[in-house]
Amino acid sequence: MILAISPVFAQTIDDYIEITRDVLNTEKKAAVAEAMQLSDLESAPFWELYNEYNLEANKVHNLRIALIKDFAHNYENLSDEKADELWNGVLSYQLQLLKLKKSYYKKFKKIISPGDAARYFQIENKIEALINASLAAEIPLIETK
Repeated sequence: MILAISPVFAQTIDDYIEITRDVLNTEKKAAVAEAMQLSDLESAPFWELYNEYNLEANKVHNLRIALIKDFAHNYENLSDEKADELWNGVLSYQLQLLKLKKSYYKKFKKIISPGDAARYFQIENKIEALINASLAAEIPLIETK
């Protein structure tokens, strides 16, 4: 059920999102470390670029969070115009994330092998798929008339 977002409730949501993001980032980093099995030589440059990439990815993911909040706020009385605006926002988010991945894939290939860079982004995609599945289970479909 989507609730109307009051300022107090919105702050609670923002706090929850930040806590969830912190926990997810910690668990994700541990999963990446285990799956990548980097050499000592690769480790420092990889984690430096990993942190940079995730900082930029979080900025893009903030767009998705804003879209979800906007959807929740408008869910009860969602007009066709608002639905169109939200969906175009989703497409923009997906495009920005894809551009970011393409850009950073090139950067990762400079510090680790292309195979390892592809493996890293496979891991990213699997984690994103889990998050997307969780969101899909929680976010209702748009009610049409």
